Amino acid sequence: MKRDKIIFWIATSIIFFWEGLMPLSTLLFVPEFVNAGTKPLGYPDYFAYTLIIFKVLGAFTIIHPKTPTKLKEWAYAGLTFNLIFAFISHRVVDGFGSLAIFPLTILAILMVSYFYKNRIMNNHITK
Repeated sequence: MKRDKIIFWIATSIIFFWEGLMPLSTLLFVPEFVNAGTKPLGYPDYFAYTLIIFKVLGAFTIIHPKTPTKLKEWAYAGLTFNLIFAFISHRVVDGFGSLAIFPLTILAILMVSYFYKNRIMNNHITK
């Protein structure tokens, strides 16, 4: 049980920092780079702001322990869709390079977080 919690918190913290704090710090401290990741893919500028808002909300939702379960499920789903579509966008525009692989790496970490969240909750319910 303790090992499961450690794995969950490590994976969830990585997601929180990568999908939550990094986009928020870009928005707050270097706003000229807000669309650096979306512009080369052909997305309009407003899309970058929307993406940042939802990434930050999703990351805060999954890391906050008191968040209702249904809301956490939606946050995991939203972040999953974001990473899948990031992979597809980079794959189509850039080919199959590191820019396309990176969202899949973050998605794998998100899947670990989700798996261990459910494992911890199931262990908690059965006790």
